[in-house]
Amino acid sequence: MICVLSGGTGGAKFVDGLRQVMPAEEITLIVNTGDDLLWWGLYVSPDIDSITYVLSGMLSRERGWGVKGDTFLCLQAMGQLGEPTWFHTGDRDLAMHLLRSRLLAEGKTLSDATTVISEKLGVKARVLPMSDSRVETRVDTPAGELSFEEYFVQRWYQDPVNSVRFAGASDAEPAPGVIEAITSADAVLIAPSNPITSIGPILAVPGIREALVSATGKIAAVSPIVGNAPVAGPAGILMAAQGLPCSIAGVAQAYEDFLDVLICDTRDARAAEPLRKNGLRVQCTQTIMRSAEDKAGLVRAALACVATAPRHEVRLHGAALRRLDPQP
Repeated sequence: MICVLSGGTGGAKFVDGLRQVMPAEEITLIVNTGDDLLWWGLYVSPDIDSITYVLSGMLSRERGWGVKGDTFLCLQAMGQLGEPTWFHTGDRDLAMHLLRSRLLAEGKTLSDATTVISEKLGVKARVLPMSDSRVETRVDTPAGELSFEEYFVQRWYQDPVNSVRFAGASDAEPAPGVIEAITSADAVLIAPSNPITSIGPILAVPGIREALVSATGKIAAVSPIVGNAPVAGPAGILMAAQGLPCSIAGVAQAYEDFLDVLICDTRDARAAEPLRKNGLRVQCTQTIMRSAEDKAGLVRAALACVATAPRHEVRLHGAALRRLDPQP
């Protein structure tokens, strides 16, 4: 059984590769909900939606989000009525949000709603929100504190970032099954997602990071940073705001207390050497996912790493990594 922590478009691409190379029934996904928002009165969970769409074969691969072949007539109509339209919700995508909102209004938890929707769409992998409690990623900028979607989608992540916090995290609990999925997994894979705003909210829920530290299965993370720049999006800006270098060393620091293996791009082979000298197992491979073959290849490389890595022999000591020069 493999457990995967995922969020964002990088996470969805990685899961697309995962479903190509192993049975869906053997996969449990723990998904970021820090991006969730109320939109036109509906509860939208962008990362859970993307994972559900990719596992059901519905994801628009051109956009990396939403439903393939979708139309946006409702969005246009709402604009004509003077309603906000900066969050692009497609017509078929609305069905997901309508059903989830109705289930939540009936008293179901987010876990319950996710299970119902997954079953209706034929998803065989287990999809778990990180928590049934509301945890909201808040980005502090000179323009004020913004939700992640306001910062990322509405304002195109052009604002300087002072810091990031996860509102509500301290009072949240892991969703049912999350801790058990981590501690019972043969291996835990962390998708090439933004370490701050995609994986960070998951780790902020009390108990999840501790479960990773004590997990018996090996833990591998795929770096979303290649050559001191993010593959996509604002990961570098957000890592800097949180005191981490935008490099594979910064990714390693984000997971320093539980990571066994870091998987980075071949272009970071030189930057990997200081990490290895400090006891981290690092595997360099092709990490850019442009095609289905790329996605499957990266997943195979990750699975091979956790299959061959010594169990916890080299689990990290954070102080050693924090001393690394971020620009080797």
